Parts: sequence; structure tokens; C-alpha cells
Amino acid sequence: MANMRFFATAAKGTEPLVANELAAISAQNIRPIVGGVHFEGGWETLYRANLWLRTANRVLMPVAAFPCPTPAALYENARNVRWREWMTLDDTFAVDCNCRDSQISHSHYAALKVKDALVDEFRDRTGRRPNVDRQRPAVQINAHIAKDRCTLSLDASGDRLHRRGYRRQALDAPLRETLAAAIVELVAWDNEGMFIDPMCGSGTIVIEAALKAMNYAPGLLRCADSGRRGFGFQRWRPFDRKLWGQLVDEARGAIREKLPGRLLGYDISRPAVRLASENAKLAGLERGIRFMRGDALKLSPRGHRGVIVSNLPYGERTGEMEALASLYRGFGNVLKQRCAGYTAYLFTGNLGLAKRIGLRTEKRFTLYNGPIECRLLKYALF
Repeated sequence: MANMRFFATAAKGTEPLVANELAAISAQNIRPIVGGVHFEGGWETLYRANLWLRTANRVLMPVAAFPCPTPAALYENARNVRWREWMTLDDTFAVDCNCRDSQISHSHYAALKVKDALVDEFRDRTGRRPNVDRQRPAVQINAHIAKDRCTLSLDASGDRLHRRGYRRQALDAPLRETLAAAIVELVAWDNEGMFIDPMCGSGTIVIEAALKAMNYAPGLLRCADSGRRGFGFQRWRPFDRKLWGQLVDEARGAIREKLPGRLLGYDISRPAVRLASENAKLAGLERGIRFMRGDALKLSPRGHRGVIVSNLPYGERTGEMEALASLYRGFGNVLKQRCAGYTAYLFTGNLGLAKRIGLRTEKRFTLYNGPIECRLLKYALF
């Protein structure tokens, strides 16, 4: 069978990381662009991508592409798609759409045209119509319209891939699991020294580091959660249950029995430490990670090798700027005076505050936390 085309969506700045992950699962013709990565393969590649990708948002499978200078053209071309190959009359569906640089500029209206085309196609051939379910559709359809050209795709992931399943609750302004995983990918940790997050919040960075160190496929957490519906492709008509079962068993067999290094998370907030511990337990990592109450300004790590990684508050929704400036300055002093031999990676969306750390930056990585342009700053501590 010829290769099928897929597209993994990604936050701006993480596209090279997603491309590397796709190469690791033997995807073919990998081509990063802004906002995601094109790749090719068979059903096994699609299933592995959803099971193993740590930094991608979701995986789409294009089923049609055509010009759509008018709403009528959009409707007619969408109606020509062989929807019955992918879904049945009993399957619910929903359509989401994004438009840019096109004569069709209203995304909700465009989604309605695609919905009407699909419903009319089924009704004309069978006398019945499938139902729309915007909250929990069996089949999610994505319409992307750019420069008067539409690409219709099936959402193979269903829930976005950052929803691993271990974080039932979160603190204010939480870091998405996929962004935390991107930070971990950029951190030069050998899986053997210390991995410390002194302002861990709900523990996402530490948990993502542990999942990677244990070679734990993040999609397995969704498989293990009986309250979840799995992935979008599991509800498509061509779903290969046997192949999927083999890949899940293979991923479970690849998990390392124990963490090779030590992972510690500290936070000054008792509720944060409690929540981080609960999240680690839901991820099955309660034995491998320690979360404790501690003040980052009193950090004094044991040993002389490892990494210190943290998502610092940067003034969007947390505290006053003067207090944050004092925090950055004080934490910079802690790194200089008590953390020799470690490498620090600090993530922030406020470069003005980052200057208060008072250390020479060895490397900078640009990432986006939603719409906020952020930096992951690397400091070698001598």
C-alpha cells in the first residue's frame, strides 16, 4: 500500500523536536513547517505517532484538498469526499475550521458548509443522516482554508495529545504537558544525575522528564484510563484493532523498570506539592519522583552533577513585578552560590525579569506558551 500523508500540529518553536520524534518512529518524508510537521507512512506510523509523540499537539490525516474560492465550491468539493469510507451513519461527528487569507473568512460559516455537505451526501445515498455532537464526536473533522484552498482532515488524536490523563487538576496558568516535554527535550540531562525543579507547581516538567527517562510512551496513559475514549482513529471504520494491540503491548514492554536518575520537585506551596504528588501517582511514577515543600531561595542541592529546570513566573497572572524582580535576583544568587557543577534551564516569558538573574546565558531557545513568546535560558554553573 502506498504511503498515506499525515500532519502533526505543533506549537511554534517545537517543530524540529516533533520532526526528531517522527524520525525516531521511522516516519518518512518528514517536512517541518511553521505550526507543524508533514510526514508519511502507513497505519502503523499513524498509530505510533499518537502513542509516542511527546511534543506534538495532535495528528491529522488529510482526506481531500481542493480550491474553494466560494462557499458553493467548498460545499460541492466537500460533498465529493467519500465520507462513508471513514464513518457510518451511527457515528456522530463535528467540524472545526480555521481560515486565513481567503475570500471565505468566517470559520464558523465554513464549518457549517462542510457539515451540510457531509450530511447531504449521507442523506442522498441512504435516506438518513448522521448526527452532530460538538462535545464528544466519534469523528472529528478539521477544515483548514488558506489562500482559497481547503484541506479537509480527520483528527486522528481526538483529545489533544497534551491531555495525557495524569493531570486531573491544575494550578493557575499551568504549563501544557507537550510544552513541558519540549523543555525536557532541550535539556541536556543524561538520565543519571539529579533533575531538580525548585518551583515545580503541579509537577508537569518533572513528570514529563520521568516519562522520557523511563521510555514510557505518553499515549499509554490514555490507554490505561478506562474513563477516556482513546484516540480518534480508534473510531474510524478502517481501524486495525489487532495492529493497535500489538503496538500498545510493544510500548508497555519497552518501559524501563526504574528511573536511572533522581528527580526532585520543590514548591513553597503545600497545595502545589500535594497536587504534584497526586499527578505523579496517576502517571504511575509515585515511586520514582519525590515532591517536597521547599523554598527555591533556600535551594542547596546535594551532589555535584545534574540539571535544575524550572518554569519561572513571568508577570502575566502572578504577583507584582517588583516581587518577581526580587525572586529572579535572589534565585540567580542561589544558582551562583550553591549550585556549582549543575546546569540550569530557566523558562520565562519575561526577558526583562530574566536579566535580573545576573548570570551569563550560554544558550537560548525560543518557545511559545500559547501566544506568549518565551525563552528557555541555559546557564552553566561553575
